[in-house]
Amino acid sequence: MVAMNIIPDVVTFNILVDALCKEGLVSDALGVVDTMIQRGEQPDIFTYNTLMDGYCLRSQMDDARRVFNLMSSKGILPDVRSYNILINGYCKCRKIDEALILFDAMSQIGMIQDTVTYSTLIGGLYLAGRDVAEKELFKEMYTSGQPLSIVTYKTIMNGLCNHGNLDEALKLFQAMKENGLIPNIVCYNIIIDCKCKYGRIEDAREMFSSLPVKRLHPDVITCTIMINGLCKEGLPNEAYDLFRKIEDYGCVPNSCSYNTIIKGFFRNNDVSTAMQLLKEMVSRGFSADASTVEMILNLFSSDADLIRSFLYAN
Repeated sequence: MVAMNIIPDVVTFNILVDALCKEGLVSDALGVVDTMIQRGEQPDIFTYNTLMDGYCLRSQMDDARRVFNLMSSKGILPDVRSYNILINGYCKCRKIDEALILFDAMSQIGMIQDTVTYSTLIGGLYLAGRDVAEKELFKEMYTSGQPLSIVTYKTIMNGLCNHGNLDEALKLFQAMKENGLIPNIVCYNIIIDCKCKYGRIEDAREMFSSLPVKRLHPDVITCTIMINGLCKEGLPNEAYDLFRKIEDYGCVPNSCSYNTIIKGFFRNNDVSTAMQLLKEMVSRGFSADASTVEMILNLFSSDADLIRSFLYAN
């Protein structure tokens, strides 16, 4: 560029810094910043935010915080995005207390947290297993007038379902629709999975069947959830039929799908079908997961004839 008499400006340098940080090459990005300064261009808030994000992606939170402090010392005030980047980094590293301190600091300086701030911290609280704080923050977000995103609803519903609060999750699911948000397939997967886990297979089947009417296509996760639920309810043949229809929904069975139905047939004492599916899975390049292997070993250890038949067949 210089050879062509085109002088890079701060925007050009920021593009390079952003690209390098996204690739995890923060050291190289710092080199670009040094060159930038040598050429008389001063880093701006975008530069610093980008460097912080690069460090957060590498879980180097001390370095990210150092950039945050450096920015302030240079007279550049952190913005909402600056705080969101650090809060997200701390949450992903399970350092939830540090994230909460930053969240409170925003209020202390009169900065209004946005939807990203709340959704990020709610997700962090969920990962940390702090359910009470998660629900309280959700209520605070709602009363503050911040628009609730699908990500926010999804996070809360997932937490509720994982702790057996299906009815609460369903109320939230309904509230999401009443607030004008259209649940995506991920939201439906959460609810269908919860219904299956807590023995409401008929409700799960009905919701699964209603997806095309809502212009949603079940993905491989949806199908695998239903397969697992059907097998747990002693309906392996129906699960098998669904397994064979996965490709009709525009997706293909994956390792999880195969392992799920194989374990389902083992649990329902249909060893023959389970072994056939196991061979099919291996032929497609997938491997048995740890729990599938354990079931096979337990079965073999109690049935010498089965070991011989399996070895002979292979």
